[in-house]
Amino acid sequence: MRFKFLFFSLFSESYIARDPQIVSWVVSLVAGSARGNIIGVLLRNRNLGPLLNTVLGLIGGGVGGKLLPMLVPALSKLIGGDTNVSTGGLSAIVGALLPLIVSYLKKLAYKA
Repeated sequence: MRFKFLFFSLFSESYIARDPQIVSWVVSLVAGSARGNIIGVLLRNRNLGPLLNTVLGLIGGGVGGKLLPMLVPALSKLIGGDTNVSTGGLSAIVGALLPLIVSYLKKLAYKA
């Protein structure tokens, strides 16, 4: 009971829910993991399994949403500025590409 109260008070009324950086990270990670799983379902021959698709999507979402715009600022302006929409868009793109790249490399490794 105490854990439930602590959980809800931590995320509903503290600075975590109001901090734009944390919200942006959450948007990046959710968009990347969702896109990684969607690509896995749509392209069955490139599917790596739900767990690996989710993990690669999370990594791609973090890289695509937060680190890539810091390295190449023109990418965030190309998608829509420095907003959660552009963060989610880049996260979804890279979150989809990373599982595809890994599945392609895995297929090449089995051929050799």
